[in-house]
Amino acid sequence: MIDIVNQINATHREIGDLPVATGEGRSLLLRRTYDAAIEDVWDACTDPDRISRWLAPVEGDLRLGGTYQLKGNAGGEILRCEKPTLLKVTWALGPGMDTELEVRLAPGDGGGTLLELEHSSPAAIVDELVRTYGPGGTIGVGGGWDLTVLALDLFLNGVDFDPETWENTPEAREFATQSCHAWGAVIQAAWNVSDEDIAAAIAFGVQHFAPAEDANG
Repeated sequence: MIDIVNQINATHREIGDLPVATGEGRSLLLRRTYDAAIEDVWDACTDPDRISRWLAPVEGDLRLGGTYQLKGNAGGEILRCEKPTLLKVTWALGPGMDTELEVRLAPGDGGGTLLELEHSSPAAIVDELVRTYGPGGTIGVGGGWDLTVLALDLFLNGVDFDPETWENTPEAREFATQSCHAWGAVIQAAWNVSDEDIAAAIAFGVQHFAPAEDANG
């Protein structure tokens, strides 16, 4: 069993402004500490064999200036690689969908390793999407990163975890519910979203990550 409350509370979330190559950025920032040495966390985030065990199989020219592709997920270019503290890549789920992802590692104040994961997109595009269509997409992205940092924690602690198998369980639905509520609070404050709109966005996010069972099925 996963301690859902502890896992949700272990992560700090905020809306940031990390620039992207084209200019001003709007970012989702996650920060948490892992009970592992910085070299171990770095290796888990950069070694293709280990990445495949907690995130997804990855292939490509895995070096500075090279490219990568996660199976069924994003791909892009490796922009910076400064072992064991900084990894920066472009993060594209399709043509014309380039964003940037930065992972920063540092020794934790009380031991372990502090990880900051910051996913940044052009600010004007993000702000317009939130104003026009609501924050559902942003909550969905944040929820996806919550699942990523959870999977990394379990992997570093030697726990077998398959997100595809787990996603249809009651435990997964509870995690998705709490994750979307946590991001909803952050996003509502950042964009001054109404209670009605944030509630709808949270419900959309939960249904996306852990669809409710069909009562007639």
